[in-house]
Amino acid sequence: MILSCNSCGKKFVVPDNAITKAGRLVQCGACGNKWNQFPVEIAEKKKVISKPVAKKNITKPESSKKSISPKKPKSIKRKVPKKMREINLYSPEYLAKKHGIKIKDSEPKASKGSIPKNKVSFGFYSTLLVFVVFVIFFSRSLYFAQSYIITLFPIAEFYLSYFFENIRNIFEIWKNLIINY
Repeated sequence: MILSCNSCGKKFVVPDNAITKAGRLVQCGACGNKWNQFPVEIAEKKKVISKPVAKKNITKPESSKKSISPKKPKSIKRKVPKKMREINLYSPEYLAKKHGIKIKDSEPKASKGSIPKNKVSFGFYSTLLVFVVFVIFFSRSLYFAQSYIITLFPIAEFYLSYFFENIRNIFEIWKNLIINY
């Protein structure tokens, strides 16, 4: 059964057995209007397809036609105009009053160090990719310049060997993880 609110015109679908013959108090979920709802009888018109019959020129009196099939008065559905809300739910006044959210109408002025709104940022994954490329470039540069750095700074040999041993261990761990899973 489809119910329509008398106040705002919103329609709701309710199971047929929810509304008894005695009626039931219902409330609109949109506007909160309450009313007693009685079951709505819907007269379904069934179309019967019959075989064409040869027409006979028999005239029947008008009074007999009317008495055989009494017509039920058609129910007129009244269309209620939808009420407009007095205040917009997203207006700064409503948000400030209801939720305590204050929205400034003016745009903040851009300072020297601020990012303009229309500028697209570099992004997390792009930054991560650049960082990984930089680390690989730095480690490979150290590897190729290792002999030159050791000749200039002999104490750096211990640190460089320790650095490259850790890099090899990390690659070995990743390789074992990939192979085993």
